[in-house]
Amino acid sequence: MTEIRYYHLTRRSLEEALPQLLLKTLDRGWKAVVMTGTADRVEALNTHLWTWNDRDFLPHGSAADGEAPHQPVWLTHLDENPNGATVLFLTEDAETARAGDYELVCRLFDGRDTEALARARACWTADRDAGHRLTYWQQTGQGWVLKAEAGGADAGSATDAGEGKS
Repeated sequence: MTEIRYYHLTRRSLEEALPQLLLKTLDRGWKAVVMTGTADRVEALNTHLWTWNDRDFLPHGSAADGEAPHQPVWLTHLDENPNGATVLFLTEDAETARAGDYELVCRLFDGRDTEALARARACWTADRDAGHRLTYWQQTGQGWVLKAEAGGADAGSATDAGEGKS
């Protein structure tokens, strides 16, 4: 069953937190798909990821760039996996019917948005009821902190992509 991690953005924006999580994903040799709610947001994130930091390079692309199979990080508003990714990042209002196609799904949601919180809670319940292993990570001054776990056979062994500072 797919592991699903919930990342509760309380201190930093999506634009600040996502690049760090993507770097950790790539450091592990994994490919990722980042799904947004709209095509406009795809292009905004695409531009942002090229300029977010002058010390780190984050290879990525979108339909505008092409070459999907060769992109380590694919940005899209469609429920697709054209680069053979093992990790899916769901941002804003993005939803997938294909969670089982990934080893790991990461839902990032804005803790300052009451509607986003309500959607995240509903998704948690649905994902738990579907039998997925869930972990809930919250931003603190010390980085991401594991706050809750549910489901799965070994729910006590949360690992990597969310741990540490960002």
